[in-house]
Amino acid sequence: IKSYLNKMMCLCVPAISPGFVNADTIFSNNETSLHDIEIYGFDYDYTLAFYSKHLHTLIFNIARDILISKHRYPEGLQEYEYIPNFAVRGLHYDVQKALLMKIDAFHYIQLGTVYRGLHPVPDEEVIAMYEGCHVPLEIMSDFYGKSSHGHSMKQFMDIFSLPEMNLLSCVNDFFMRHNIDYEPVHLYKDVKEAIRDVHVKGIMYRAVDADIEKYICYGEQSHAVLKKLSEHGKKMFLITNSPFAFVNRGMSYIVGEDWRDLFDIVIVQADKPSFFNDRRKPFRRVTDKGALLWDRIHKLEKGQIYKQGNLYEFLRLTGWRGSKVLYFGDHIYSDLADLTLRHGWRTGAIIPELRKEIKIMNTQAYAQMSSWLQALTGLIEDMQIHRDPASEAVVAEWIKEREAMRPQTKSFFNAQFGSLFRTYQNPTYFSRRLSRFADIYMASISCLLNYDLKHTFFPRRTPLQHEAPLQHVQRPPGLSVPHPRPQDQSTD
Repeated sequence: IKSYLNKMMCLCVPAISPGFVNADTIFSNNETSLHDIEIYGFDYDYTLAFYSKHLHTLIFNIARDILISKHRYPEGLQEYEYIPNFAVRGLHYDVQKALLMKIDAFHYIQLGTVYRGLHPVPDEEVIAMYEGCHVPLEIMSDFYGKSSHGHSMKQFMDIFSLPEMNLLSCVNDFFMRHNIDYEPVHLYKDVKEAIRDVHVKGIMYRAVDADIEKYICYGEQSHAVLKKLSEHGKKMFLITNSPFAFVNRGMSYIVGEDWRDLFDIVIVQADKPSFFNDRRKPFRRVTDKGALLWDRIHKLEKGQIYKQGNLYEFLRLTGWRGSKVLYFGDHIYSDLADLTLRHGWRTGAIIPELRKEIKIMNTQAYAQMSSWLQALTGLIEDMQIHRDPASEAVVAEWIKEREAMRPQTKSFFNAQFGSLFRTYQNPTYFSRRLSRFADIYMASISCLLNYDLKHTFFPRRTPLQHEAPLQHVQRPPGLSVPHPRPQDQSTD
């Protein structure tokens, strides 16, 4: 029997070699032709402007100090610094239990990724608290990932939320280490308010403006993308929640003082996602010096700056409707969801984390572990029908080995929470929303430079569970090597 099983093992193990994935590729969830796109829209933060690692440290430090000075938190919090590789985007936070965790597309908690403060919670404790691993729909966050109306979970979908998750974890850790009795709901609200103050009160904007070379990365080729689109006669617009002075300073640094000449419409302080679904707020014109004008807006004109407004008025004034519009943003809920569900625009998600994850997936070490883990799963599936003691003993060893390997594959991406896209074999909750609300996604808009403006992006026809596997190779332009989509490869 063991000889037979060894032969089966040799037959089932695939060739172990990394399948090269080009990080500059645009990946498709839904067939999208650039030939049909006449108008391109953009968010600003983490879409046109990319920030250095120093910005998250800045936000963390300022918010931490606000907790101490404004909310009278202990001075001892000063000992905590921002931890760059602690959290990943898309995590859920249980407000009442003060737990940070990763949840998959089917609402199941990934054991081993539940943290109270800076320390993991034992699996058996998690199972006891939630009576299993499933999180019921009624306690999940609302549509935009917020904790409200009785929901006790908050999902962190914004890149700017990484400092917030860090700060929540650090403050929880401080209180637990010092045996301080505290109310987790108050802590969550205070941290949320402190992070909001960093943005709303302009503290972050002033800091970036004072040292723009430290905080804004110039290398994402936003200027080249905008110039390419302009030369091909495409209309372009900008809709951002950031104030004009901040956007103007950043865009002048990235693109040049004449950046506004590239855009047909510029809208600042839009208050997304309300901009996309609230009809009440009218547009208001802003002068170059930031003064608000009182005149009624009958036309959105090139060269002018507009504040707030709403998408329904935008559509009425421009006539830019349906699939001829492609809008890019980094926040799957605030930037993309309503445009897909309500308005039929095409959407492009900017996911900077893709570069890091693809680089890991392209390594020999990851390919070896990933291939063996998949082979081991196949062996267990095929051999579980044999009920003799020897076969069951071998299968039990394989199951034990598989369980030991899964945390190792997770740690390739992030020691605490693993990949942004996978919870073991399932997609993450983040990945599920990405596939639903983004027609295409990429690491940065610079990926557009690799394609002509008549290119059609085709999603991979991945077989359904009841369909036979298809042998299909997807190739990026100019490359002869296969490049599967990241979520089809990661086994975290």
